[in-house]
Amino acid sequence: MPTQTLDPTFQGLLQGRYIATLGTENADGTIHLTAVWYLFEDGSLFIATSSKSRKARNIAARPKASLMIDARRPGTERGVNAAGRAELISGSQSGEINRRIHKRYMSAAAISDPQVGSVFESFDDVTIRLAPASWTAWDMAVLDAQAFGGRLGATPGYLLALD
Repeated sequence: MPTQTLDPTFQGLLQGRYIATLGTENADGTIHLTAVWYLFEDGSLFIATSSKSRKARNIAARPKASLMIDARRPGTERGVNAAGRAELISGSQSGEINRRIHKRYMSAAAISDPQVGSVFESFDDVTIRLAPASWTAWDMAVLDAQAFGGRLGATPGYLLALD
């Protein structure tokens, strides 16, 4: 399957520090969704996890996944969804990638704390690599301008605050 490219205006979202949602397929065909930390490098998305996790077991059995990254700040709701082939990486390569993921989300103090950093390092013993074959991106400000003439974002009280 040819790889579809992502609009460059969304590259910044991939480099941001957000909580993403990973979707993998369970044995019964249902979808397993989980919140994850991620790293985008060299056109792939990486997720640190335990080899015992359901997401890792799902990838081992059915090597495909989707990852949604979205920013949910009022007036700037936008996101990216990547879908494609997934694989598990283990060993020293996994350890190196997972350290980079942890550094994106935890301070140096947390990483050096033996009750935090070392626990993450031992728990996250594999890495999921998602090679996107397709991308979907959305920007609610663009949709608002095109479909509603900008009224949703510009009219106080039209959109209710999120909890």
